[in-house]
Amino acid sequence: MEERKIDINSIIGFVLIFLILIWMLYQNSPTPEEVEAQEKAKQEQIDQEPEKVNQTDTITTTPQDYNAAVEVSDSLKLIGLQNQLGAFAYSASRASSSDGFTEIENEQLQLKVSNKGGFITEVKLKEFIDHDSVPIFLVRDQNVDFNINFATTDNRILNTKDLIFEPHLSNSGDNQILSMRLKVSEDRYLEYRYELRPDDYLIGFAIRSQGLSNVVNSSRDINLDWQMQGFRHAKSISYENRYTRLTYRYDGRIDKLSQMSDDDEIENNVEWISFRQHFFSSILVPDQAFSSVEMKSFDLVQDEDVDSLFTKRFEAKVPLVLNGGEFNSNMNIYYGPTDHRVLKQYEKNLEESIPFGWGIFGWINKSIFIPLFSFLSSVFPYGIAIIIMTIVVRIVLSPVLYKSYLSQAKMRILKPEITELNEKHKDNPMKRQQETMALYSKAGASPLSGCLPAVLQLPVFYALFMFFPTAFDLRQKSFLWAEDLSSYDTIAELPFRIPFYGDHVSLFPILAAIAIFFYMKMTTGQQVTAQPAQEGMPDMQKMMKVMIYFSPLLMLVFFNNYASGLSLYYFVSNLITIGIMIVIKQYILDEDKIHATIQEKKKRPKKENRFQRKMKEMMEQAEQQKQQQKRKK
Repeated sequence: MEERKIDINSIIGFVLIFLILIWMLYQNSPTPEEVEAQEKAKQEQIDQEPEKVNQTDTITTTPQDYNAAVEVSDSLKLIGLQNQLGAFAYSASRASSSDGFTEIENEQLQLKVSNKGGFITEVKLKEFIDHDSVPIFLVRDQNVDFNINFATTDNRILNTKDLIFEPHLSNSGDNQILSMRLKVSEDRYLEYRYELRPDDYLIGFAIRSQGLSNVVNSSRDINLDWQMQGFRHAKSISYENRYTRLTYRYDGRIDKLSQMSDDDEIENNVEWISFRQHFFSSILVPDQAFSSVEMKSFDLVQDEDVDSLFTKRFEAKVPLVLNGGEFNSNMNIYYGPTDHRVLKQYEKNLEESIPFGWGIFGWINKSIFIPLFSFLSSVFPYGIAIIIMTIVVRIVLSPVLYKSYLSQAKMRILKPEITELNEKHKDNPMKRQQETMALYSKAGASPLSGCLPAVLQLPVFYALFMFFPTAFDLRQKSFLWAEDLSSYDTIAELPFRIPFYGDHVSLFPILAAIAIFFYMKMTTGQQVTAQPAQEGMPDMQKMMKVMIYFSPLLMLVFFNNYASGLSLYYFVSNLITIGIMIVIKQYILDEDKIHATIQEKKKRPKKENRFQRKMKEMMEQAEQQKQQQKRKK
């Protein structure tokens, strides 16, 4: 740990701050009249038993909090009677006099709401812990700033985060209601109203006011500012930061701010704003879409080698519209897991904040892989569920693999004839190309047919690539030596950090890299040997040979910090694919029969379609033009 030293400038700064604090305390000391009013209020409080609220054991308010609230409330009432416009300013000057909080909780959440600012200053998710077995806090230690900025009719600029609110707890059935009021007088106030339901991550939140139409200047902009720094919760901060993003829904569409760099955006008709911290989210959901929202995202991980407390900082500025000169905004705040099943139950499209992929990739995940994996993981351990799902996927795709291997076999059989054509027309590339295409057409083969199966498998490959890093069910689930299938597995810690690789060695990526090497040796290697030597082909063949070694190396390096569940899938998938290819080669495909079939097709007259005739005509015209140019020369 770096040793921090205090220099002379720091000492001078501390002395100046101390002197300024002494001066502020002197300036803010109450007058004799205020002291007398406060003493009178306290005496009345002692004489009368405070109103008791019907609370369950999940509602907690400390005596210090209650007394502080009473003191602030009485002071505000006194000043409000003297000067309605100056009441808010007085509350701001008294902000340091009370830093108490009110605590409420249910089965899922434990919340602390501060008297200063009236907003939630601590959110603990009771069922979850991080990679160091520390409870998950989404809000704590002032990582969140929630503020309404407005002007009074005498042009005072005020911020609610600096003002003192008075708490009041009550119950509505099984729901817990917490009212935080910033009072001018008993019937003139600004209120934050929280409603916490049993066994729920969604908190009802409303901003209301009464009797402030002559106090708040409605001609000036009134903004709700919500800022948050996302805590690190995972073992790999770089991996977690990759999936930590500000996501929002507007006009029925989903958009995100930049993934790994600073970004900002202004959007209209915003239905919700999600501060997603990979596996946990804080989402602001209004009952009616925000007319306009200004959003910003800042990447706080500048050096992955240095441990950081935060991943990103998110900011959202929402203009509030007054109704008859009063505040009246109803919304909800979600604090909880980024779990598809949990988010979907609220029927507000919150599950769309999870990056399952766009278009067909997202559809495959939502319609196939999520239901399939949910069923398998409810029956088998999570690691076994991944293996079974991999087997199912490879069996379903085995016909595509068969077509690919059949194409390669045809190309190997035709290679001697293609080589003969190349020698026969080595001085006439156009004629050589025409004869080659004619042979392919008669034999029912194509050099591109081997690429088609790979293209068909691409949506599945990418969908699974997006599925495993966002599968909440895999979080902190172990399998074999992997302690957490949603993070990387570790078999050795390195005393140094290798760029792009990390400071540890993961075994599943090594196994996946070995499997993909042998798979590509069987597929790409056979394609190289099956392709006849043609002009320009040596470079292509060299590139394909390089890919045999480059792809496993890329897997080894890139996936060392990825979810071990994803590496486990690729390892098992390539093993199964290799097994299927061996079975196809040894027991299904007979190259002698394929050769006989090709020879039979070559004897039949081949009917050309319109496209083939057009291509043939174009090639003949090009050949004629080339011959004419030669004769002119």
